[in-house]
Amino acid sequence: MNAARAAQNRRSTMNQQKKFHLVFSLLMGAMMIFLMTFVITWVNVGISATFLATWMKAFAVAYVVGVPVIFFLAPVARKMTAGLVGAAQ
Repeated sequence: MNAARAAQNRRSTMNQQKKFHLVFSLLMGAMMIFLMTFVITWVNVGISATFLATWMKAFAVAYVVGVPVIFFLAPVARKMTAGLVGAAQ
């Protein structure tokens, strides 16, 4: 019975880690892409009558691309960082 409970706890922990990673990717993507597309749109078109529409289009495209990139590359970046600073994961 204890082995079954331990296996269930491991699955629950893994599910929590996966959920955390997904939510982290969605939030980090939104914050970073929101700011980056604002700055790049501002640099490219300036504050004009079309700024908001241009910025929102850039945000939508970048979010669809950026979130999966963050989701799949964040673990790689964590491992690289741990290797560079000598930290255990």
